[in-house]
Amino acid sequence: MTGSASRKPRPMGGELQKGSEIMMKIFRPLSLLLVLIFIAGCAAKIPHALVPDFGKKGVRLIAVMPVKNVSSDVKSGAMLRAKLFDELYFKGYPRIPLRLIDERLAGVSSGSEVAVSPQAVGEILKVDAALYTTLHESQRGSGVLYASTVAEAEFELRSTKTGEILWRVRHREVYRNYGFSSHNIELKSSMVYEQAIGDCVNKALDTLPDSPDTSGN
Repeated sequence: MTGSASRKPRPMGGELQKGSEIMMKIFRPLSLLLVLIFIAGCAAKIPHALVPDFGKKGVRLIAVMPVKNVSSDVKSGAMLRAKLFDELYFKGYPRIPLRLIDERLAGVSSGSEVAVSPQAVGEILKVDAALYTTLHESQRGSGVLYASTVAEAEFELRSTKTGEILWRVRHREVYRNYGFSSHNIELKSSMVYEQAIGDCVNKALDTLPDSPDTSGN
């Protein structure tokens, strides 16, 4: 019997495989790009200055000096210094009690420990470096519908042997608060104020190398 043979359906496996390969070619570069963006975002640090041979300076003991507060908030300097004290410890640097620093330097400070030279700090406290901080702005916003909470500080680590600047960074942290009344805005500004100080310290010290005594170094 001569009749047209029934046409068999074409197998779909090859088409599915080709489609899968095309999708992989599209999404593989995209996935790699997203990973690179994520890594870059995690690794990004704020602008700072660091001596190239910091690791050879042998910085293990750091004295956190009283904050030079040129802002309008007289209480924020102590908060900033306490945050620095804690964050340095988390980076592996031993804690040198702030009260001990103030008491030991009181005799040579002429009423202001901030003015004590790094060399004098090293001689009296037997530390490797002194951390000097200037609080330039500390503001808890107030307004009707909008206000900003601002914390801006400059950090400078100096060698107690030579007086040279080993590390320096200045950072400004801004929180924008919105509300329906001045009372609401003031409340929100007060709530994020300590966080602004903390973030300013954290982002700044993120650019400072960990203590050489920490594991892995």
